[in-house]
Amino acid sequence: MHHMPTRRAFLARAGALGCSAAASPVLTPIAMANAPGENRLVVIILRGALDGLDALRPIGDPAFKALRPKLSDGGTPLGDGFFALHPDLAGLAPLWDSGELAFVPATSTPYRDKRSHFDGQDLLEAGSADDAGSVRDGWLNRMLTLLPGVSARTAFALGRTRMRILEGPAPMTHWSPGTTLELGPQAQLLLEYLYGQDPLFAEAGHTALEMGLAEDVAPQGGRAGEVLARYLAQQLRDETRIASLSLSGFDTHQWQKNRLRPALRNLQATLLTLRAELGPIWARTTVLAITEFGRTARENGTGGTDHGTGGAAILAGGALKGGRMLGGWPGLAESALYAGRDLMPLRDVRAYAAWAMRDMYGLRASDLARTVFPGLEMGDNPGLLL
Repeated sequence: MHHMPTRRAFLARAGALGCSAAASPVLTPIAMANAPGENRLVVIILRGALDGLDALRPIGDPAFKALRPKLSDGGTPLGDGFFALHPDLAGLAPLWDSGELAFVPATSTPYRDKRSHFDGQDLLEAGSADDAGSVRDGWLNRMLTLLPGVSARTAFALGRTRMRILEGPAPMTHWSPGTTLELGPQAQLLLEYLYGQDPLFAEAGHTALEMGLAEDVAPQGGRAGEVLARYLAQQLRDETRIASLSLSGFDTHQWQKNRLRPALRNLQATLLTLRAELGPIWARTTVLAITEFGRTARENGTGGTDHGTGGAAILAGGALKGGRMLGGWPGLAESALYAGRDLMPLRDVRAYAAWAMRDMYGLRASDLARTVFPGLEMGDNPGLLL
């Protein structure tokens, strides 16, 4: 077991790599844990703060066009046409039509106003209501402590950085890229995809993590998310029941129209590959894709968006009661915005995760609100699952 520095410590060594460092492929792990039963839960962390207003465009809101004169135009209409999918998520429309995709268009963690990727991601993974620094474990691990018969069959992290969401007292194993020379071909390929995604981090990652990979490593066809999902599905077909992975590239301060596209395509590939590879097991699977915070309602002067508050959560899976928007819509009129600049979150994103876990694993709401998500007001059951 190698010592695993925090994200801050890694970045201090890697150099001044800019704001997008928090969303880099170097910091993209995949974690898996064992749990009883046949239901599968996959949590995808979208690092860098997904712009939910671009991924899921509220084209029916009368204030939207003025806020986004250059961004977020068009898309694939869903349902009554109030919302439209970003063109690079159009491949998910069939899942919406078949009830295997749903959105929460206005949600967030309790994190407010400070707008730090690192703090926002820590709070998202810790599952706490305020200071994530006071919480040592992650919410998926705390959920595992409530389940009987959990084993350490598999609990993975690719990369030396923490996958905090699954850290804690429940059994798990941490796999480090320091063991590169002992990897089989499949694991080596996974690392090549992760590091080949973003040329900016290829050399820094090589140096800081002492990977021993060639600096000109590049993916050999396909998307990183597709490779990750194929590998993860293999584990879920075996004994793994609960998994978490990170996808990066969602920090879009500039030229968002182009910079967001590969990240969305990667997310789409991840979901579609999971569905295809899981086969009949997809019917027992729920996927929750969440991000540290949303982005500003108004586009900025460089064709991007800045750190915001409310954002979209994406749910998928054969176990999902999908084809719908969850949690309501606050509107984009100036008086409806949070602090006059951000989409207003209507419900704590932790509540959706908590109700999914209650319905999947029969956990008591009181245990979820006390142990898994301390301080959470769970509210009414949104009825996420079939």
